[in-house]
Amino acid sequence: MADGQLPAGWTLAEIREVSGDQEATPLDTDRVVTGWPAQDQRLDPAYVLGFHGLCLVKAVNDDDWYMGSLNDNGSITCWSVYSDLYEALRGL
Repeated sequence: MADGQLPAGWTLAEIREVSGDQEATPLDTDRVVTGWPAQDQRLDPAYVLGFHGLCLVKAVNDDDWYMGSLNDNGSITCWSVYSDLYEALRGL
C-alpha cells in the first residue's frame, strides 16, 4: 500500500535523509488509526508515512504528527505525538 501522498514542502529524498530510512514511503490513508491519546480514539489520517513497521501519521485538522506501529491488518496503533514532522522523523 504505497499509494500515499507526501506532506507539502517535503520530498521523499528529504524524508529519507532526515529519518535515516532509505526505504521510507508514503502509504495510503485509507486505514484505521488509533491509540493517541486513548486506545479507542480514532484519527482521520491526512498523511501516512511508513518506516519498516513504524509509521508517522498527520491527522486531518491537526498540526501534530503521531508515531505508531503498522499492524498486520494495515491499521496503525499510535503511542507518541510530535509537534512537527522534522522532530517526528528524528524520533524514529
